[in-house]
Amino acid sequence: MLFLAQSNLLNVMTKKRILIAEDEDSIRNLVKYNLEAEGHSVTTAENGLEAMKRFKEGRYDLAILDIMMPEIDGYSVCESIRLVDSHIPVLFLSAKSSGESRVKGLKLGADDFLSKPFHLEELIIRVNRLLSKHTQEDVKPSLIEYSFGDKNYINFDKYEAIGVNGPFKLTKKEALLLKLLIEYKGEVVSREKILTTVWGYSVFPATRTIDNFILSFRKYFEPDPKNAQYFISLRGVGYKFVIPE
Repeated sequence: MLFLAQSNLLNVMTKKRILIAEDEDSIRNLVKYNLEAEGHSVTTAENGLEAMKRFKEGRYDLAILDIMMPEIDGYSVCESIRLVDSHIPVLFLSAKSSGESRVKGLKLGADDFLSKPFHLEELIIRVNRLLSKHTQEDVKPSLIEYSFGDKNYINFDKYEAIGVNGPFKLTKKEALLLKLLIEYKGEVVSREKILTTVWGYSVFPATRTIDNFILSFRKYFEPDPKNAQYFISLRGVGYKFVIPE
């Protein structure tokens, strides 16, 4: 059962921008009302696809994500956020209270997990603690640079890279896809996961969309693009980045 929080429960000195993604109108509106009463600026989304759009449009200090949402689930939204921002605190709300759900959320980069139904005052306390901790502590390191092979180098923040033919600039999508594949080094990443996390598509386009990017990566970084050793396509399964032994 949800209870209205006291607006003076905890105060944050500086107004913070919070993104709430929740498909239940009553919960979304109640949480928004109480966080605004705490002095925060709140943006809401009714589903995962809208949440990813709102995140790309603005700057936020905290994201509150329901897990089971239409279009795109909260796990995928969290992954998409972490590709571009490894610092923003993420709090999951979910009716799924199993240990497996919590572990999956934490592995994807969430900072906290609150099961439904919850007491609203507990949510407010957790939100303000996350905001305060994020403000006070050194932010955790993110994957900014990566080197592999004899000369290959990538700077994800500057969209700069050095490949077999020298330095060049990456597009934002290229940098995001490279980062995703490298973070899952040695593991197969499905086409659906890539399109959801990097592109945010709810209706997936042709497989060639990703294939063309993989072909470009081979031209950039492979000594012999026709015999790839780093960027591998597995027909009907997905794609992976590997470092040969």
